[in-house]
Amino acid sequence: QVQLVESGGGLAQAGGSLRLSCVVSGLHFSGYDMAWFRQAPGKEREFVAGIRWNVFRTVYADSVKGRFTISSDNAKNTVFLQMNSLKPEDTAVYSCAAGRITTVQNWSINYWGRGTLVTVSS
Repeated sequence: QVQLVESGGGLAQAGGSLRLSCVVSGLHFSGYDMAWFRQAPGKEREFVAGIRWNVFRTVYADSVKGRFTISSDNAKNTVFLQMNSLKPEDTAVYSCAAGRITTVQNWSINYWGRGTLVTVSS
């Protein structure tokens, strides 16, 4: 059974930082690109950041570029999202995902986590 379990969400002040973690089980970790998505209240889900294993590259949405960093610990089947300089508009449920990532707009997801809530106060 494939599981993606996120943790690390919570309340942060604007300008602060949070680090999200996603532990993956039940699949070959490096056989899938890994990504973080978010969905704010009343809005559609959007791509945030991804790791493309076959080209060893990371991909970021323009809205988080320079503030968020995606990384992984392959030995622990864990992917991270370091979020710095948080803004109130970063408030959303953040979900981990496994699939194929080509660009910010072009992706295909096979597995989703349930998500963790991030709330940024002004």
